[in-house]
Amino acid sequence: MSAPRRAVALVALLGALFVLGGAGPVSAHSAVRETTPGEGTVLKSAPKQVTMTFTESVGITDDSLRVLSPENRRVNAGDTEHASGRSDSVRVPLDDGLADGTYTVAWRVVSADSHPISGAFTFSIGKPSETTASVSAEPAVNPASGALYDIARYGAYAAVALLIGAATFVLVCRPDSAEPLRGLVRASWWVLVASTAALLLIRGPYERGTGPSTILDPELIENTLTSRPGWALLARLALLAGAAVFLVRLGRGAAAETEIPETESPEKEQVRPKPVVLAVGGVLAVGLAVTWAAAEHASAGIQVPLAMTSSVLHLLAMAVWLGGLAALLTTLHRSEALLPAASVARFSRLAFASVAVLVLTGVYQSWRGLGSWDAVFDTSYGRILVAKVCAVVLLLAAAGFSRRWTGRLTDTEEPLRVPVLETVGARAGGGADSGPGAGSSSGDTGESTSAAAGDGSEDKPENESEQASTPGARRGVLRRSVLAEVVVGVVVLVITTVLTGTQPGRAEIETAAAEETAAAGQRTASTTLIPFDVGTPGGHGKVQIVLEPGRVGENTVEAVVIGPDGGIATVPEIRLSFTLASQKIGPIDAGLTNKGGYWGTSSLNLPIPGTWTMKVTVRTSDIDQVSETRRVKILR
Repeated sequence: MSAPRRAVALVALLGALFVLGGAGPVSAHSAVRETTPGEGTVLKSAPKQVTMTFTESVGITDDSLRVLSPENRRVNAGDTEHASGRSDSVRVPLDDGLADGTYTVAWRVVSADSHPISGAFTFSIGKPSETTASVSAEPAVNPASGALYDIARYGAYAAVALLIGAATFVLVCRPDSAEPLRGLVRASWWVLVASTAALLLIRGPYERGTGPSTILDPELIENTLTSRPGWALLARLALLAGAAVFLVRLGRGAAAETEIPETESPEKEQVRPKPVVLAVGGVLAVGLAVTWAAAEHASAGIQVPLAMTSSVLHLLAMAVWLGGLAALLTTLHRSEALLPAASVARFSRLAFASVAVLVLTGVYQSWRGLGSWDAVFDTSYGRILVAKVCAVVLLLAAAGFSRRWTGRLTDTEEPLRVPVLETVGARAGGGADSGPGAGSSSGDTGESTSAAAGDGSEDKPENESEQASTPGARRGVLRRSVLAEVVVGVVVLVITTVLTGTQPGRAEIETAAAEETAAAGQRTASTTLIPFDVGTPGGHGKVQIVLEPGRVGENTVEAVVIGPDGGIATVPEIRLSFTLASQKIGPIDAGLTNKGGYWGTSSLNLPIPGTWTMKVTVRTSDIDQVSETRRVKILR
């Protein structure tokens, strides 16, 4: 199989693993910290604006906040904007003279790490209305647009690993010929260009939650090009243009070196690349890595400068290791000449350094992403990270096996530096098993014996230990070991890509805490309306129980009975109790007393948060009464 086809096959394998792995929609990476008006609150007068505050900075569009009346009419008086210059707070002005009723706020923003999130909440003016605006519970990301976006992301990760890894292999490991890697580098460059262009186009529908049919919408394209992720993608395309020029010049330089006649001395040293070549290649590689760090987890959260530096180093180390493995495997299989043991040894040292960088940056990123041991198994990010660590351990085991065979190849470095035709001729003429019928014509001796030297299929030693000691056999073992590394490396790359689309454990825990705190801060009362019927004429109605503030500690309770005619009714007695069965607490009697028109108390003490069972008993006469239960959530 040719190098370009192998590159395409690797990308296809990534796509297959993505589909079979069932990578779901991207998790929300920000959360609502506070809303004004608060969710579910009842206001005495109409507000002038709606304000939302998030746990991190967010990106917005003109209609990120849509406020709908009970008749499903939009009541925004202007465009959505950031509040008071704060990037984590957004607001929208409202029309004057809003009528009483329940209003719905539908919102959609983009979190700092470029993932869209959406939701809705309600508030009421005067009193809740019987009808509210209907907001469909659609996902933040359209499934088709999300799938295309993820496929492009996977392709970009695979392509950048192959591109940087193969170029580094040529410059640092210095094989005799870069010809076997030309197709691999060319294919990875084109895949990276195509995937980046696809990300640039699909970004708009991905953020807005629309389908792929809006991919060429001018408004969406303009929004993408003026956003931080859009800038990063444009910068990536510009860097790829520079990388194309660099690779062409590098290829011409390598071709010129191969035209220099080889000396007969086995001590011929390979030409080292000039420092300026290494510097330009390094700048291009770092620039490409920065375009990822600027639009992923590293760009949001704590210690952003250090996190972005760590992310760049992590991506580069991953590309040098895994992409270098693909380049080594391609060279072992496609090169007509034996790969010098010195080149394999150089890659072994390079891979060891890459692993060291991966471990150091991985430890930091794991700490930053998790924040606590509880997040390791209690969050999706933690569980995926554990899977990645297991895959990396397997990869290190395969790498250790390859390193052992690399050491054995280095032991025979002196003979392997002799030009191929001279070595083959010596073996063909001086082998113990050669004879009149064993030779071949001078025209095909080099080809046939070169193949034998490459795969060990001819002149096999009689026993396994002797077979393992031949250079061809050692290279065969090395090929299989490197192939195993590449397969496991692809799995690691897939898990890494999934990890970048998963909410970090630290953020997930902080989001849950923020949501609970926000709910607690917004909630000023819990109102429950319970129908009852004692089975006698006129013995039915509703009892409205208002529990304020509905949190742990002292609470005030007001219970009002609404009769069959909709007016306030009086009853001889109302009893109220609370039970938390999971903690074996209760029943706690609220101790309601008649306050003249309603029953109430200001001294109900609920000790711990949780979902309590509230039991209300309404007595309508000396002998007629009925009990009903409802579940209420008590916040911390």
